Order: sequence, then structure tokens, then C-alpha cells
Amino acid sequence: MTATPEGIDALRRRVDALPPLREVLSGGLTAKKSLGQHFLFDLNLTDKIARAARVAGAPPDAPLAGATVVEVGPGPGGLTRSLLKAGAEVVAVEKDARAAAVLAPLQEAADGRLTVHIADALTADWRAIAPEGAVICANLPYNVATPLLVGWLTEGPWPPWWASATVMVQREVAGRMVGAPGRDDYGRLGVLTGVRCHASAVFDVPPTAFVPPPKVWSTVVRLDPKPEAADTPIGALSRVTAAAFGQRRKMLRSSLRSLVSDPEALLGDAGIAPTERAERLELRDFVRLAEIYADRLASAVEREA
Repeated sequence: MTATPEGIDALRRRVDALPPLREVLSGGLTAKKSLGQHFLFDLNLTDKIARAARVAGAPPDAPLAGATVVEVGPGPGGLTRSLLKAGAEVVAVEKDARAAAVLAPLQEAADGRLTVHIADALTADWRAIAPEGAVICANLPYNVATPLLVGWLTEGPWPPWWASATVMVQREVAGRMVGAPGRDDYGRLGVLTGVRCHASAVFDVPPTAFVPPPKVWSTVVRLDPKPEAADTPIGALSRVTAAAFGQRRKMLRSSLRSLVSDPEALLGDAGIAPTERAERLELRDFVRLAEIYADRLASAVEREA
């Protein structure tokens, strides 16, 4: 759906005319701990998140004009309002069926620019839900953030269906996403993120910004896929990192034994000392290990054929 300046202005007026978000909560939508829900009511903050998700070349007054944005867990629709006012067409995926009625007035105001899917994001068929080149922008529910991110990072083919992802997660998770070798927060998520994307922490958000307030700070992180990562054997990388960081304090000759019977030979082929630990390896080391492991698997299949 084409977003004209006049159309965006009219949409903004309709959205601004809706009842305040706090009235939505008074209507009975309360955050469920089991769903990891913490709602954002500060529209200045949600506007800031929407601006962080801007696509290249988008006009400053409508940073998402013409883009399709996928939002996970819209809840009462605070960020959804900001995304619509920024010029986006929004595809929202929400597990909580109560949100459908709450978001109905916003859908009406959006005049066809908001689609709501009541579905579990962990099992969603994203390529069926979202068009190629969509932008992800979401305040991810805490309890599904990491598996969602791993799923988006390990899918194929690459580059993925999403052009960028701007997500708010727990600050601890954000640290793991942008972690570097030698840091305590460097782990499997950081390797998968670093190999496949340019990742940057954009800004922190205090607990007081949410209803109910969580016990931890949150961070907005921006991910932009690396096209050159298309050649990385992501399945092999996923298995190598799972084994290596599954026992992160052990030497790789021990931790990789759950993956291969001869870890020292695998490490030798990759030029990595068997006494190294996963937390000290660079991204290129993990890619090299994954490539050699993938070649081994392919050779084994050929021998059995």
C-alpha cells in the first residue's frame, strides 16, 4: 500500500485521536508474566524506537514510509501506533488472543495498514506472513527473545526475508548479541549474530518505562544482515557453537567431543589449539571450524552413498 505524505498525515490524526494507552489497560488487558509481557506506554519512547528502525533513504518525517514492518508482541499497541505514524504498513504477530479486541480500534484507524495475526511467533511461517524485504521492529517478549533471534539468524537462504531488525531485549541479551571474544557475555548468540549481521546497541531503556516494570534494564539493538554470510554453512555453525559453548569453561578438545569423536583433528585442520576455550575464539575461527565440520559431514554422506 503506497504511503503518501497526505495519507500519513491523515493516519497520524486518526491514531492520535484514539484513547490513551492507559485506558486500554483499564479495559482489562493486563500483562501476563507467563507471556513475558511488559507494556510500553511512553509514545515518545516508541517513536524513538520506530526512528531507529528507519530504512535507507526514508524521509526524516516518515522514517518507515512505504516499508512493511513485522512486529512481535504488540500488546496494547504502543509501538504499533508509532510504526503506523512513521509511515509503515504493520504486520503484527501476537500470541495473546486478548489483544485482538484491544487492537481493533487501531486497525480501524489504520485503514488497512495494520494486519494482526494471533499466532505463536516461535512457530510462525514468516515467509508466508511477511513480504520479502520487510523490516522487523519489536519489543520482544522476554521469554522468547533468544529463541526468536536464533531462528531468524539461522534460517536459510541468506540474506533473509527481513531487511533489518530493530528489537528491544533485556540488556543482558543485548550484551550477548554484541559480545566480543574474551568478554563474559560472549557466547553462541554473539557468534551467530556477528557472523550473519552488523549489530549495534542503539540505546538503553530503564525498567520504569514499562508496565509492569521488569527487574532489569532493556536495550534496543539494530541488526543489518551481511550479504557475504550467505556462504557460511549455518547448520554446521549452529552445531559447532552449541557444542563449544555448551561447556564454555572447558578446553575445546573436551567440549567438542559431543560433536565429533576426534576433536583434536578437527581443531588441527582449522589451525586452532586444542587447549583453547570457546570464549577466546574469533568469529573467523568459528566459521573455519564450521566449514571443516560441514565438509566432513558431506564426505561421510558421500562414502555412505
